[in-house]
Amino acid sequence: MAIKSDIEIAQATPMQHIRDIAADAGINEKYVEQYGNYKAKIDYSYLTDNANQPDGKLILVTAINPTPAGEGKTTTTVGLSDALRRIGKKPIVALREPSLGPVFGVKGGATGGGYAQVVPMEDINLHFTGDFHAISAANNLLAAMLDNHIHQGNALGIDTRKVTWRRAVDMNDRQLRFITDGLGGKANGVPREDGFDITVASEVMAVLCLAGDIDDLKARLGRMIVAYTFDDKPVTAADIRAQGAMAALLKDALKPNLVQTLEHTPAILHGGPFANIAHGCNSVTATKMALKLGDYAVTEAGFGADLGAEKFLDIKCRTAGLIPDAVVIVATVRALKHHGGAARAALCTPDLEALERGLPNLLRHVENITQVFGLPAVVAINRFPTDAEAELQLIEDRCRALDVNVALSEVWGRGGAGGEALAREVVRLCEMGSKLTYAYDVNLPIEKKIEAIVRNVYRGDGVILTPAAKKQAEQLTALGFGDLPICMAKTQSSFSDDPALRCAPEGFTVTVRGLKVSAGAGFIVALTGDIMTMPGLPKVPSAEKIDVDNTGKIQGLF
Repeated sequence: MAIKSDIEIAQATPMQHIRDIAADAGINEKYVEQYGNYKAKIDYSYLTDNANQPDGKLILVTAINPTPAGEGKTTTTVGLSDALRRIGKKPIVALREPSLGPVFGVKGGATGGGYAQVVPMEDINLHFTGDFHAISAANNLLAAMLDNHIHQGNALGIDTRKVTWRRAVDMNDRQLRFITDGLGGKANGVPREDGFDITVASEVMAVLCLAGDIDDLKARLGRMIVAYTFDDKPVTAADIRAQGAMAALLKDALKPNLVQTLEHTPAILHGGPFANIAHGCNSVTATKMALKLGDYAVTEAGFGADLGAEKFLDIKCRTAGLIPDAVVIVATVRALKHHGGAARAALCTPDLEALERGLPNLLRHVENITQVFGLPAVVAINRFPTDAEAELQLIEDRCRALDVNVALSEVWGRGGAGGEALAREVVRLCEMGSKLTYAYDVNLPIEKKIEAIVRNVYRGDGVILTPAAKKQAEQLTALGFGDLPICMAKTQSSFSDDPALRCAPEGFTVTVRGLKVSAGAGFIVALTGDIMTMPGLPKVPSAEKIDVDNTGKIQGLF
């Protein structure tokens, strides 16, 4: 029997009208703005109008270091939410929106998989409600106003060699990483080196996801640094007088989106910063709405726990005053075998020895969540059809031998019914109480904060700042940014900054080659390895398989 693709499963499952989903979530219709029959926006005034309503429990879903295809965090997040509903709870799932770059590239979308998906998956993975287009437009309006200021006389004395603001497009396009623009004579601008970032790497995305309301959004936009003057003074979007127009473009994008799972659990999708470039979490507004609407708010953080969860806890939770009640760490047989040295082509072949060698990766993530951050955690073994029973049993046995909470998750193949054991364990953990401890004191010097992340979370021997990074740390401290949290830009494939170091490496150092401040978002980005803010397409991109027939039905989208 052929296994149905994600899109075939999604298209064969009837959806409920979004009015019914909103009513089920307890959202008064005055806050609901419909985008057709199956999508809606929730007005951000809901939070202020319901500020006195108690919050539900917050559940964070994270993972081990993933293989290139991802390990099913979104699938687990969605399936866990459906499972909580099946055991009589009222859950709300809060997720990031997908970026078009990965959709048409290699990783795919971000709506879950199998029988644990949010729908309409085609719309969500493509244009959705236009949030990312609005973010791109706001980003590029600022770029246009900045270059226009320079062209019209440059009253602020901007050094065109020190323009830090780049243009954005939500597509993997390596051709745009470094460009020269303003060519063609005096009437066509001032020639300078420039470049594009993918939209999810834009600071506008990070600002949108961390802003509390429209006034906070404008203030954060205004603080964003776009360039430096000839005497090294920062120039902000407020100096260019762009924040008001940018906020006008973003006023609807600031409102979270409401959709549903295949089992009709309400789902809030909003924002989507990359986790190995930015902070990798959905918006604060969406998470807080989910906490007001549900007994349990289930959310996720991008990539492995060394990236997404660390930033969720050290940046998002610190900024928004959130504390997770439980953490789910997703692990897969194939990823653990990958960390144990198995070749990619052999990941679906039973190999207990490779699996055993890869287990330390999982255990280090568990130790980080429970001992470094002090939160209750459970390992969710995300089952794939190719997993052997002996492999699944080995993971469970090793976890239980070390008193690590563990549950088998079969939500990909069975939906919520396959996640009930995980759901009951999560409910139990949520009753234990939690007290979040951050990985570092935010008041430490910049280099000391980075070193704390490397030593406490990555388990490396220390950090090396290049001479350029040391100088930037001094400059950022002198400008008053020394007390901001750190956002590590690092490979998702390893605890280290070397993607080839699998499993749980030791004895390594992390080299920081550059530092830049995201003053609007409120963090300092530490650049390591060869992390790029504009990905490229693979040799055979997923876009080659995507099509639409004459009825408008999309095909080949996973």
